[in-house]
Amino acid sequence: MTTRSTGQSWALDIALAQGGFDALHPQAKGTLEQLGHDHTDFDKVFDLVGSGAMLPKAWATVAGQAEERAAHHEQGGFRQTAADLYLRAAVMWGRAQYSIFDATDPRKLAFRERANHCVERLGALREHRVRRVVLDFEGGQIFGLLHLPAGEVTAAPAVILGPGMDMIKEDYIYAAERYYTSRGIVALSIEGPGQGETRANGLTVDLTNYERAISRYIDHLASLPQVDPTRIGMFGISMSGYWGSRAAATDPRLSALAAFEAVTGDFTTIFERAQPTFKNNYMYMAGYTDEDAFDRDLAAHMPLGDLVEDITCPVLYGIGEFDELTQLEQALASYEKVRAPKEMRVYEDEFHPLGGTAAEVFRFGAEWLGRALNGELREPGRDVRHYVHRDGRTTDHTANPTWWLNTTPAQVTNARNA
Repeated sequence: MTTRSTGQSWALDIALAQGGFDALHPQAKGTLEQLGHDHTDFDKVFDLVGSGAMLPKAWATVAGQAEERAAHHEQGGFRQTAADLYLRAAVMWGRAQYSIFDATDPRKLAFRERANHCVERLGALREHRVRRVVLDFEGGQIFGLLHLPAGEVTAAPAVILGPGMDMIKEDYIYAAERYYTSRGIVALSIEGPGQGETRANGLTVDLTNYERAISRYIDHLASLPQVDPTRIGMFGISMSGYWGSRAAATDPRLSALAAFEAVTGDFTTIFERAQPTFKNNYMYMAGYTDEDAFDRDLAAHMPLGDLVEDITCPVLYGIGEFDELTQLEQALASYEKVRAPKEMRVYEDEFHPLGGTAAEVFRFGAEWLGRALNGELREPGRDVRHYVHRDGRTTDHTANPTWWLNTTPAQVTNARNA
């Protein structure tokens, strides 16, 4: 654990006890609903939480309740009701296992087995349109879930659904069905190095292996008869916006990228100013226990810098005005360096979870990707910018907040003129 995470754990416990999950991630419930969490389950969990140590028990308790109800409906022949409840149970078992930062802890492994069981039952009840994917990768294995549209599908567009650092592949089951497969798009929700089962099986993240894992997933999608290999895109939030940017810069087979809350600035903000859990989690993902070594070997080299200049596919970036992990000025400066057809949306007064606009973001990102994969949004020099106000208005042609009074911070100007 990091020095800050150890020393400040009491503060996080007080925040959870007094303000619930919103004290840590404002309005995050809206985002978690897009990840398959029913709001009543969420409230039940946090009614049981008074400190961080209570999280695994609370998630496991409510997950078990949802799974038991799912089995009841499956036994009664109510297949869709059962499938919906298995989905709710799966994402909560996933949260329970995530809350334990020891890949060898038998409780973590047991929670993972329950999540896998719920996904297996869900897949069976959905006519096997949700399928487990296990791929060999650099001496280990990476894990995903393939989501297929109903009926016979051939040569369809496909989208890789990339999770943030504290997410897992199961978090996209709901979104895959609602926003992609229902529109004839194949989806693949993934876990890269350092995440979920991939980490539990020993594969840690380094500076460049996550984008190589994305390329391995592209290999898999391109081999499927259901997929058109020339129309593979990616939707990423948080760290997957970062990893997706790296993949778009290094693998030309990625045909479009929609990235929200992407960590595109310096990594001092996320690792030294934000809640200490972010750095603690990434050290676990990378297999580090020595904080100084982590800072020297990995963190210092992580900023995207000029790498985004190598992106050639259309890209969409969206970020909250007060994102805790990437300062807006840095996000806009990174955007200036992108030479590919691009679009930027800044959401007024939103924080990192983009919880107040989550339903819009997930739907818009999917629709934008669908259009990009069908050949639109690709004109050379395309540069579309919006500042999205909380009151429903949108200021077009600029992503700068209106309270900046038509000024532009120096770091953004410098990036534009570089």
